[in-house]
Amino acid sequence: MAESTVATIYEYGSDNDVVVSIRNASLQYEGEKGAVAALDNVNLDIRKGEFICVLGPSGCGKSTLLNIIAGFLKPTDGTAMMGGEPITGPDWHRGVVFQNPTLYPWLNIYENVAFGPKMRKVDKAKIAEDVDKYLELVGLQDFKKQKPYELSGGMKQRASLARVLVNQPDMILMDEPFGALDALTRANMQTLTREIWQKTGNTIFLITHDVDEALALATRVIVMSARPGRIVKEFQTEFTYDIGGANQESARYSKEYMEMREEILNIINTQNSALSSSEV
Repeated sequence: MAESTVATIYEYGSDNDVVVSIRNASLQYEGEKGAVAALDNVNLDIRKGEFICVLGPSGCGKSTLLNIIAGFLKPTDGTAMMGGEPITGPDWHRGVVFQNPTLYPWLNIYENVAFGPKMRKVDKAKIAEDVDKYLELVGLQDFKKQKPYELSGGMKQRASLARVLVNQPDMILMDEPFGALDALTRANMQTLTREIWQKTGNTIFLITHDVDEALALATRVIVMSARPGRIVKEFQTEFTYDIGGANQESARYSKEYMEMREEILNIINTQNSALSSSEV
């Protein structure tokens, strides 16, 4: 496998490298028929430089877990900590990229990306420098004066990514960010995200329904159970380094890749069957 600074941080990181720590986290909410358990006793440490992809059946609590880390939700029981402090609400240190781009339609792309630092009263010269830097990184430097409605779906998602990156967060949370894109654009966005992760060393937590997407990007794949969501199994992977290099096709069709892919699919199918049985 190719050498990588990110991989070294991930493999040999100490407890000091833990960005987010989830301990015994459960979450219940009130549904039409009473209390619904969305998550149950989730324990997870996310380390600096990791690229984590989360898979599981629909409704298993993947987005709930992301929302707890983002600070949009608080666990009913257990704790969610960042840097040793409780996560009490949204924070620019944890940037979120949603499936549908969240851009202000009345602002052009430059103004959208600059919005966060402007609200934090960052120096104007620094804002201009950083916005140009990240628009260049996502390939939108020539489109900074365009309004969101003038861009394609993939370009809007690139702008959303730049808007998160410009704040230089400690962690990027991505909730099925490529789910609404066509196959070619999705593949291009996967490549871009991998390249940005390798260049910036950001910690990324990405939710997906696509096993191949997870294996193509992640350094760790987490598989969750049917509701209430629990972590069923974790896989440490390095395919992303080869897929991002010259060995792309051989990595995708290697014995190790196919065996891990089949194991993950079997777990998810088993969880789907369990969910269907419980609903009968």
